Amino acid sequence: MFKARCSNACPASVNIPGFVSLVGEERYDEALKLHRERNPLASICARVCFHPCESKCMRASLDGALAIRHVKRYMVEQEKEPQLPEILVSAENAARKVAIVGSGPAGLSAAYFLARLGYKPVVFEAEPKAGGMLVQAIPAYRLPRHELEREVRMIEAMGAHFEYGKALGRDFTLKQLKDEGYEAVFVAVGAPQGMGIGVPGEDGPGVYDGLSFLKQYNVDGKGEVGRNVVVVGGGNAAIDAARTAIRLGAESVKIMYRRTRAEMPAWGEEIDAADLEGIEIVTLVTPEEILRDASGKVCGVRCKEMALGDYDRSGRRKPVAGRNPSFVVEADTVIAAIGQKLDAPAILDGTPVELNRWGYLAADPDTGRTSTDWIFTGGDAATGPSSVVEAIGAGEKAAAGIDQFLTGANHAFWRRDIEPPTFFDPDADPQLVDRHAVQELPVADRITNFDEVEISWAAEVALAEARRCLRCDYGKYSLVSKER
Repeated sequence: MFKARCSNACPASVNIPGFVSLVGEERYDEALKLHRERNPLASICARVCFHPCESKCMRASLDGALAIRHVKRYMVEQEKEPQLPEILVSAENAARKVAIVGSGPAGLSAAYFLARLGYKPVVFEAEPKAGGMLVQAIPAYRLPRHELEREVRMIEAMGAHFEYGKALGRDFTLKQLKDEGYEAVFVAVGAPQGMGIGVPGEDGPGVYDGLSFLKQYNVDGKGEVGRNVVVVGGGNAAIDAARTAIRLGAESVKIMYRRTRAEMPAWGEEIDAADLEGIEIVTLVTPEEILRDASGKVCGVRCKEMALGDYDRSGRRKPVAGRNPSFVVEADTVIAAIGQKLDAPAILDGTPVELNRWGYLAADPDTGRTSTDWIFTGGDAATGPSSVVEAIGAGEKAAAGIDQFLTGANHAFWRRDIEPPTFFDPDADPQLVDRHAVQELPVADRITNFDEVEISWAAEVALAEARRCLRCDYGKYSLVSKER
C-alpha cells in the first residue's frame, strides 16, 4: 500500500482513502474508528478544517478534487453510539501524574492519545468550558457547540479529567505542578492574546482586538456593535469578526487589508462567504488613526493607501505607502484582527524553557519536548497561530513523546498502517463525475442568527462523492496520472 497524497498532506496523518472508501460502502462505524486512529476530533474537523488534503487530491486532474471534509461531515452524522478507539489498560500508566494545560485542539488531542495508552491525564482549563479557541474564537455558525461538547465528553469517557477555571500563571505555576508530583506537563495554552493596531486613538471604547470581540459573544453571549464596523486584518479571525458583526446587527461592515485580496491568508471559502453576506473587503489600505468625536466615541478611521513593493520573507510582496493622500472611512466600531501572541514569561513564571525567535515555546517538532525535559508543548503556543488540524497533529506527537519520556519506549501503536478491508478494482477506469457542491443556508436565512451555515448532504450525494475516490493508496492512479 502507498501513502496517498491526501494523507501525506494531512497534519494528523489520517488514512483518508480508508475512511472515505468505508463511507462509500456505508460502513460508517468502521470509517469513524479508522479516522479516530489518528484524529479524535472528527466532527470538529468536518466543519473547521482547512482541508489541505483536498489541495493534493489526484481527482482534481480529472474533474474536481474530492470533497473530503464534507464526506467526513456526513460520516460523523451517522454515529449512533460513541465509536471509541482501541484503548490500552495500564495500571502503571494510570498511576502516573500527567498534566495538560489548555483544552484547545492540541490539548484535547494529547489527552485523547495519552488516554489510549492507559494514562489518566488531568486537563487544566482557564475557562468554564473546554475547547480553547474552538469555542472562544470560532463562531457557532461554523462550529455548533454541541458538536464540540460531544467530542469532549468522548475524551472524558476515555479517562481524561478536566478541571475548569484554572489558569496557568494565575491559579498555579509549572513549578507547583512539578511539586505536586506531575511527571510531565503538556503546555497547550495557544496564543491567547490579541494584538493592537499601534495607531493613535485605538485606546478607549469602541475599539476591540479580534479575539476579545469574538470571545465576548462566543463565551459570554454578549456582543454590541455600532452601525458602521471596520475590521482590520485579512485572516480567518478578521472574516469571523466581520460575519459576527453582521449577525449582531451592524448595518455596514468593511474589512480593511493592507495587501491585495490574493494575499489574504483567510480561506477562499470564508472570503466568498463574507462577500455573499454583504461585507465589503477594502484592500491596499491601512489605518493611520482612529478618530473620535468630542465625547470620545469612535467616529472614523483615517486610512492610508498602500501599494505592493518587493517580496518579503513570507514570499508575499511587502505593502508600502501609496502616493495618494489619506482618507477617512466612517466607523463607530473598530475591530483589530491582525494577529495573536503569547506572553511566555507570564506563563513560565521563571521556569527555564527556551523560546524560539518569535517568542513562542521552543520544542522538538517530532515530540513536543522543550529544553526542560518534563515540559512539552505544541499547537499555537509553539508555532504561533495555526490551524486546528495542525494543533491536533502536535497533540498526538506530544502524547507519544511524553509516553516515551516516561517509559523509555515508543508505544504509539496507532501509527501502524491499517489497510481497510474494502472493495477496490485497481484496473477500473474512473468515470467522470463532477464534485458535488456543498449547500449553504440562503443569505437571508443566516445573517440574523448563528445557525450553522453549511447544510448536510443527503445520503445519495455523500455516497456518490465518497465513491469518486481514486484510492491512490493502491499506487495505480498516482503513478500513471501524468500519462492521462
